[in-house]
Amino acid sequence: MGGGWEQARDISRRVAHAIAGAGRAGVRASRAGANGTVRAGRATARGAHKVGRATRRLTYAGGAGRTGLGRLIELSAGNSAADALVTVALASTVFFGVPVGEARSSVALYLVITMLPFGLLAPFVGPILDRFRSGRRYVMAGTLFGRGLLCFAMAAGVGAGDLPTLFIGALGVLVLSKAYNVSRAAIMPSVLPADITLVSANARVALFTLVRAGAAVSAGAGLTAWLGSAVVLRVAMLGFLLLGVLAVRLPRHIDSPDQEEEGEAPRWRTLLKVGPAVAEAVWANLALRIFSGFLVFFLLFLVQDKAVPWLAQPVAALSFFDVPKTIGLLALAAGLGGLVGAAVANWTRNNAPQVIVLVTLAVTAATTIAAAVFFGLWAALAVSLVTAFAQELGKLALDAIVQREIGEEVRSSTFGVVEAVLQLAWVFGGLVGLVLSLTRSALAGFVALAVVLTGALGWLLVTRRGRVRAANAKLARQRAEAPDQQRTETLDHTKPLTNPNG
Repeated sequence: MGGGWEQARDISRRVAHAIAGAGRAGVRASRAGANGTVRAGRATARGAHKVGRATRRLTYAGGAGRTGLGRLIELSAGNSAADALVTVALASTVFFGVPVGEARSSVALYLVITMLPFGLLAPFVGPILDRFRSGRRYVMAGTLFGRGLLCFAMAAGVGAGDLPTLFIGALGVLVLSKAYNVSRAAIMPSVLPADITLVSANARVALFTLVRAGAAVSAGAGLTAWLGSAVVLRVAMLGFLLLGVLAVRLPRHIDSPDQEEEGEAPRWRTLLKVGPAVAEAVWANLALRIFSGFLVFFLLFLVQDKAVPWLAQPVAALSFFDVPKTIGLLALAAGLGGLVGAAVANWTRNNAPQVIVLVTLAVTAATTIAAAVFFGLWAALAVSLVTAFAQELGKLALDAIVQREIGEEVRSSTFGVVEAVLQLAWVFGGLVGLVLSLTRSALAGFVALAVVLTGALGWLLVTRRGRVRAANAKLARQRAEAPDQQRTETLDHTKPLTNPNG
């Protein structure tokens, strides 16, 4: 009997030792896991810190840190990221999850209700900004704070399904976003380093904003799928409020001192009064914007209707690409094209943005003609990439021309008018794309736009040639008149003086 008790105690001790060993092993495993998590977090933080330092070196290069351009780039990149979050949240709320026919009507309604009022309001943004040149930092901060409050209202409207609040909020965000862009473009010459051209400075801003916006789109899509659109809008609200504080802390020399205008006040700048160089660049960008808006909605609904060769039956059964993959590839091509356009502009060191504008239009027209003839998946990807490339590069060149040709006292007004006209052109192109997508024919759409682009390019070249000829003729007349005037002046000096009294 005693042997049984001893055996039982021995077994109990072994069990206790085993339990204690398991506990110690669990503690060690927990500690190892915690240490691993801490190490991973520290590695991530170090990686983010290194990326941040590398990004700052790039943004502050070439004297940009000294003049304030680097801080403006960082602010604009954050602004584009917050705008991208708002776009993702609204798109997932208003447009997705509905049949194709209803999606067309929703998109058309959005374009008409949101974009057209913007076209009426935007021309007044520039004159207002011109009157507050001494407080541009606070104007930019106001556009950011305002969008933060609108995001708060739209987040509340998402849960209640309040479409009027969403549309009004989207209009307000769009107007304030354009006001920020107008202010940023107007102050660019005041932060321009001596070793950087206007095209390169604009390109540096665009490059970092595109990268940050692309990252924000991916993050926003994931957050929307996980937590919903309202949470994404609240995240965007916090981003806008923080950026508003950073805008106030921009360098003070961004604010121009108020100046008393001598004589007549500057007249309202329209496309007929900005000069031939600006007008030519605007018309070229108008053609590019019309085609860009057309391409977005035309290809989107052709793909959703499966009216493209690689999605048509029975090819679709053998094809790897379905509707979501095709839309993703087209979006990736457009994003890559915008990045390449900004990078090319950043590398541009010449002072001929007028030539850049015409070249981008010519490249887009040629690519559109090729896409109409050889339409397929690769042609659609190519035309998406080239269109985004041309739109980005052409707009950067246009900004440089306006910044160079237009005086500071009316520069914001000019940018406001230009932004409004370009936005309306994009809306018009989008509506044309919606209508032509009903034909389910890619050939008809691309042929129509190829004719428009080619006609616009030909008209601009003819106009430019006539203007150059007129300038050369005027110069030749001045050179021909110069010897006669010089001879007359010489004779007047050498003529003997006579006494009028005899």
